Amino acid sequence: MPSPNSISVEKLSRLIGRPDSPVLIDVCTEEDFGANPRLIPGAVRRAWADVPAWGPEFVTAGKPAVVICKKGLKLSQGVAAWLRHQGVAADSLDGGVVEWAAAKLPMVPADKLPKRDARGRTLWVTRSRPKVDRIACPWLIRRFVDPDAVFLFVAPAEVMDVADRFGATPFDIDLPGVHWSHRGEQCTFDVMVEEFGLETDALKRLALIVRGADTGRPELAPESAGLLAASLGLSRMYADDLAQLEAGMTLYDSFYRWCRDATDEGHDWPPTVKKAAGKKS
Repeated sequence: MPSPNSISVEKLSRLIGRPDSPVLIDVCTEEDFGANPRLIPGAVRRAWADVPAWGPEFVTAGKPAVVICKKGLKLSQGVAAWLRHQGVAADSLDGGVVEWAAAKLPMVPADKLPKRDARGRTLWVTRSRPKVDRIACPWLIRRFVDPDAVFLFVAPAEVMDVADRFGATPFDIDLPGVHWSHRGEQCTFDVMVEEFGLETDALKRLALIVRGADTGRPELAPESAGLLAASLGLSRMYADDLAQLEAGMTLYDSFYRWCRDATDEGHDWPPTVKKAAGKKS
């Protein structure tokens, strides 16, 4: 019988990627994680035995938490109970990583993640004055990889030196040795969706839209021209790149939810759903 303080795999999968997604905390043992070194999208690793020490950081975050272990039993339920004692609204994932993997839901390979800083954040650097890819990629990272990721926008000529001096991962810049950049006809967003194991139908649809907007091929998706127009508009509205990124987060949240939930919805009154191709009325 599920615990009253648990959440189902299905319900959690619908929350991930949204701005109101709970904090996800993976407390699998080192042995269990070593056997399957992948993370549910957006999860952070913490040692279950040290919850009295690290628990308060999630009180400060002010968001509910979901605790994840291998099977959703003693470790996740115990840590969730301890977090509730500390003042965090915490549930455990029913069935844990085993049930999540059985449902064939996306998981992020741990070896694809950059090294984290002293505060557990990934650090990224790219060219200043972003337009499409350099907003889309931070959105993807914050919603599905590392909610606390830090992004540095610098002059193009300084990207690699900043990466070296500050331990940041460069992205979306066409230079030798840069892993996260365009590959053939793929834009950087495509590469991240693929390598982070996030190839859901919704994100693949969004990737096509981003690719069309970013590479001057609006024919790839009808929505690409609109995304490009909105992106260029934001770049004119904001002189500060970080302010533009914050505004762009909402833009990509809306495109993602359309890709996931609303592609069949028309804009008439009363609203109708498009008929599937070839389906008789």
